[in-house]
Amino acid sequence: MKPTSAPKTPSDPRSVQLTEDGKLRHFLTLGGLNKEILEEILDTADSFVSMGEQSVKKVPLLRGKTVVNLFFENSTRTRSTFELAAKRLSADVLNLDISTSATSKGETLMDTLQNLEAMGSDMFVIRHADSGAQHFIASQISPNVAIINAGDGRHAHPTQAMLDMYTIRKHKGDFAGLKVAIVGDILHSRVARSQIQALNILGAEEVRLIGPKTLLPQPLEQMGASLYTRMEDGLKDVDVVIMLRLQKERMDGALLPSESEFYRLYGLTTEKLSYAKPDAVVMHPGPINRGVEIESAVADGPQSLILNQVSYGIPIRMAVMSMAVSGQTQQKTKEVAANGAADIEQQGEASA
Repeated sequence: MKPTSAPKTPSDPRSVQLTEDGKLRHFLTLGGLNKEILEEILDTADSFVSMGEQSVKKVPLLRGKTVVNLFFENSTRTRSTFELAAKRLSADVLNLDISTSATSKGETLMDTLQNLEAMGSDMFVIRHADSGAQHFIASQISPNVAIINAGDGRHAHPTQAMLDMYTIRKHKGDFAGLKVAIVGDILHSRVARSQIQALNILGAEEVRLIGPKTLLPQPLEQMGASLYTRMEDGLKDVDVVIMLRLQKERMDGALLPSESEFYRLYGLTTEKLSYAKPDAVVMHPGPINRGVEIESAVADGPQSLILNQVSYGIPIRMAVMSMAVSGQTQQKTKEVAANGAADIEQQGEASA
């Protein structure tokens, strides 16, 4: 009798995130995904980048679909880009105010989700303070509803990592040979964990983590990263510098002597940036704390790609949402992206 491969366990991210034929069903974490999936997301986003310059910024990929934004944590930037992405895909969008929703009146999270699902929702974009909340929801929700992780606890922020990867590829080309430094509050950063996974999957030569020992968790070495406590050593000859926000709202106890001391040792200044390669680029997922994590001259300088990251957030999230809900191939998505806006414009003219 021919042996069969062992079934995927519930702890295996692939068993939840991908369909049997390898297409995205949910987007929860970059763990368990392969290079081909990540490159398809980046290539699909390429199809949407030029839409921002068109007179009609819509394609009909998610026409008739309903996307619900469920943000249990505040994030104006992430929520806004997800909303814009869904609308540019022609979806109907519902932003649920958690503070006034039934969950604040005693209803369980699953009761709320099941009621929204019963209304015909096709996708939930969820941001939650608890690590793994989206994984739990994805394991309980019906198969025809997609879950997109917009950040969970200290665990993952996969769409932020992918827009960072898009920014790097756009300005540095291939990942092979790249040395990337991630600097700051690594301990509390879900973005850093997703960035490490993405960089390793896409083939970066080296990922360096720089910060004080109190904010530099040793287990991350097992994810394929090198740890540094001195900026001079960690930034030497790197191609990309990614600064992180100090996550003061997640800190327990006195992990830092002071913000001014952190800036003196780990804030990115023009002087410290000189340790990196002359053509190194600077990134930050935002929001920026100027004079704490980064000097204004660097944040606003010629090597900064911080505003580029913001603009690339919309096409990346469009790519993820269209792939998860519509199940379209990259080629089909590119065709619709190229022709969809023109089709919508023609329909508008015809109905005028």
